[in-house]
Amino acid sequence: MAGGFMNRILYYVINEVVVNGLANSPSFQRFAVRTSKTIEDISTKALEKRRELAEQMKDLSKNFESFKDR
Repeated sequence: MAGGFMNRILYYVINEVVVNGLANSPSFQRFAVRTSKTIEDISTKALEKRRELAEQMKDLSKNFESFKDR
């Protein structure tokens, strides 16, 4: 029982040191901003591609329907 309590205290202290250390690190902050920007850019490109593919599928469907009606 005491071992579990000590583990939780140790985990809490280590977690606080790591979190505060990273939060106050300019290098980590730059890394976080760059990573966030990269993910945002990738998400925007993915959304753009999804729209393009949806438009292509719509055109393909129209072409197929017109071909089928012949």
